[in-house]
Amino acid sequence: MSQELAILTATAASIGLVHTLLGPDHYLPFVVLARARSWSTTRTAAVTALCGVGHVASSVVIGFLGIGLGVAVARLKWVEGIRGDLAAWLLTAFGLGYMAWGLWRARTHRGHRHIHLHQGGAHSHTHSHDEDHAHAHDGSAPVNLTPWILFTIFVFGPCEPLIPILMYPAATESVLGVAVVAGTFGLVTITTMLAVVLLLSFGLQRLPTGGLERWSHALAGAAILLCGVAIHLGL
Repeated sequence: MSQELAILTATAASIGLVHTLLGPDHYLPFVVLARARSWSTTRTAAVTALCGVGHVASSVVIGFLGIGLGVAVARLKWVEGIRGDLAAWLLTAFGLGYMAWGLWRARTHRGHRHIHLHQGGAHSHTHSHDEDHAHAHDGSAPVNLTPWILFTIFVFGPCEPLIPILMYPAATESVLGVAVVAGTFGLVTITTMLAVVLLLSFGLQRLPTGGLERWSHALAGAAILLCGVAIHLGL
């Protein structure tokens, strides 16, 4: 590996890390949905990784096509800008729709109280039957589209620094150099997404939520909506 390629690879790793950490849309939607929908750690990690792969791979494919066709960087940045705007609108619409559904669900799925008698006294608790689980009917179970909606949004979402800062300079080295730089960027991005999502999910599970459980879907939608709005505002 040449010195130039080594510098580009290190730059790819650094930008992948910072780019992910500074973008709450890379991890917050997974954290709040995992909490609201009671996803297991395995499922949370799988959905996050799937969306991360789609997020990186779409920009890598466009970058390779641009390099192969000799398309100017400015044109590719324009394409990525269009994709970024579309992803922001999709995220905003999804958050708004999910929040509205969550508010409706909270109003229609009110908790009810159970009283348990046992030796030495009694206790009561309130809960509702709105966990994210599937009941099979007639041999089939309902399909949960939430992960696939997120995947679609992340496929449209571009990795803004990848093409202009990393892939074109790497193209002056070799095709292998492009693959190394893009692969490093993607690996660091997805690994960072997984680490932050799992860490925040672990911490959120230990916070006392109490009566907020009923509003968990609405709050998740609000958080996703704010991520979309933040992208529109350039934050």
